[in-house]
Amino acid sequence: MIDAGGVELCTEAFGDRADPPLLLIMGVSASMLWWDEEFCRKLAGGGRFVIRYDHRDTGRSVTYEPGKPGYTSGDLVSDAAAVLDGYGIARAHVVGISMGGALAQLLALDYPDRVESLVLMSTTFAVPTGQDLPGMGEEYARYLETAEHGGSGPDAVVAESRVLAGPRPFDEAEFRDLARRDAERARNYASAANHAVLPDGSRSRGPVASIAAPTLVIHGTADPLFPVEHGRALAEEIPGARIVTLPEAGHLLVRADWEPVAQAILDHTS
Repeated sequence: MIDAGGVELCTEAFGDRADPPLLLIMGVSASMLWWDEEFCRKLAGGGRFVIRYDHRDTGRSVTYEPGKPGYTSGDLVSDAAAVLDGYGIARAHVVGISMGGALAQLLALDYPDRVESLVLMSTTFAVPTGQDLPGMGEEYARYLETAEHGGSGPDAVVAESRVLAGPRPFDEAEFRDLARRDAERARNYASAANHAVLPDGSRSRGPVASIAAPTLVIHGTADPLFPVEHGRALAEEIPGARIVTLPEAGHLLVRADWEPVAQAILDHTS
């Protein structure tokens, strides 16, 4: 547990503190458990000091009353920097997925001296852009219109994960176990929905084209939330960035992609 300016955040580290630090930032309403322990150990085994953490309103970190978050999305960016402070780390390689990818971009814009490199997974632009990018896929849009959408328990998490995982075979047992453990571990599982209603805050920022950190974009070609064009556009906009696409992969980091994703991260941060 670390104190981020009076806010309690739960973190966990893997590997040798002498190795280059790697900060993992998870997506909306998701605790650190969504960075699977085995995946974290793969990265640590490649010679990285890996840190994962619970966002506010997830896992064992501070929680707020459902529907009344006492913070902004900008505070989640500051939290990432505070996690590094908690470990005495000045600069780190930063990996973010989905909303975590947006937070990673903002971290690079707000705290450029803290970011050694960026890996942006299954995400889109964190600041407004004039690009005309495709919206979510039809199947996910239909899911959002169903009665099944809107629940907050493990069953609802599994149902949404099934759609977000894309066209590949879906390991329901694995995701059901993850959702169960996430719910049992949370201080207040319902509070995770606060991420959907966060105000943006008032901080002005430059475009992602001003990001100076070496950047790798990883994106599934069958992502139903942010079609792969979002990843390609990010890679084109950030100077020097490159993209790795995962054939037929959806929005989630699933076991079948752990090996190539871990290797891409290790290569980029070497």
